[in-house]
Amino acid sequence: MTQYSSDLLNLLASRGYIHQATDAEGLDALAAKQIVPGYIGFDATAPSLHVGSLVQIMLLRRLQQAGHKPIVVMGGGTTKIGDPSGKDESRKLLTTESINTNIASIRTIFDRLLTFGDGPSDAVMVNNADWLDALGYVDLLRDVGPHFTINRMLAFDSVKLRLDREQPLTFLEFNYMILQAYDFRELARSHGARLQMGGSDQWGNIVNGIELTRRTDAVELFGVTTPLLTTASGAKMGKTASGAVWLNDDALPHFDFWQYWRNTDDRDVGKFLRLFTDLPLDEIARLEALQGAEINEAKKMLADEVTRLCRGDAAAASAADTARQTFEQGQVGGDLPSVPVGPEGMAIIAILKELGFAASNNEAKRKIAEGAVKVAGMVVTDALLRVMVSDDAIPIQLGAKRHGLAVKAN
Repeated sequence: MTQYSSDLLNLLASRGYIHQATDAEGLDALAAKQIVPGYIGFDATAPSLHVGSLVQIMLLRRLQQAGHKPIVVMGGGTTKIGDPSGKDESRKLLTTESINTNIASIRTIFDRLLTFGDGPSDAVMVNNADWLDALGYVDLLRDVGPHFTINRMLAFDSVKLRLDREQPLTFLEFNYMILQAYDFRELARSHGARLQMGGSDQWGNIVNGIELTRRTDAVELFGVTTPLLTTASGAKMGKTASGAVWLNDDALPHFDFWQYWRNTDDRDVGKFLRLFTDLPLDEIARLEALQGAEINEAKKMLADEVTRLCRGDAAAASAADTARQTFEQGQVGGDLPSVPVGPEGMAIIAILKELGFAASNNEAKRKIAEGAVKVAGMVVTDALLRVMVSDDAIPIQLGAKRHGLAVKAN
């Protein structure tokens, strides 16, 4: 591993965050002599971010741990357009009110993982709608447009891949990279930002901002991207068969969040411990070296630590206790996801969907046909089964790892 002179790049490199850097040597020298304000942008398309965004949030946490200043940029302006990077189709357009509501909800995860305030290395959150909404479009084009060529814009992967797949790319989305470049220049001017970080799919957008600012302001900026994060099986982080793994407490039960990490592939344990926990590297090396059944202890540690960071100590303890009761003691854990059932009962297919165990009726029927669904410990063979609940909660199980409860409605 390359040895750097700054704590920042040594920390990022040792934990596996660096995929590309525009000028690692220059950034290293800057970070060694001064506090570097750095930012990552997050569009507010839902009330919660999911696990796929966690590596970027942790990147801001590492920036602060190394003594530098995180700037969280909420895309109140760019969410109105939609980032085409990695997308095959246009994003649904949201109202300003919906976007602002989402931003307020998303703020909670950043409050857990970053320290906000007025100090030199305290985090700040800004909304790019504050400057993008005020732009006159013609003025923007006159100011920024001459520094972009259509030839180069068409060559970026975010555009090229959509065109190669013959998927429509609207002119609205085509403007996204210009606005993101403008964001970097604006943040450099207003907040002294010198660094933009992001996923590997953001490389082109970051480079655009660096080049725009160099040409118009003669200021040197830097960019760092993280590797494309997939599981050892090739699956995309943050997605499961039942949907997204949301970070916010009210979007996904603590137990389901904990269990997602507990079910990590053996081959991913070390990587995830480095990226998503604050455990020391020597302890991570010990945990990832465990063999056979002992690797499960490392997975439990991973689940405990990530849940503690994202949901708090009480949530981690409760989820771990529920897992012990459910899997080790054969009892009904108190933190399992539940669905209320009225006196008329509820179809098992509806229960599976409500619990998030199936995304559709057809998927629920398929799981039943496979013999993967149990009610009160008995395999369900009838997809038309109606579950009735008296006083005691009824355990619902999908496979060996998904557990929930049907409870009596109040």
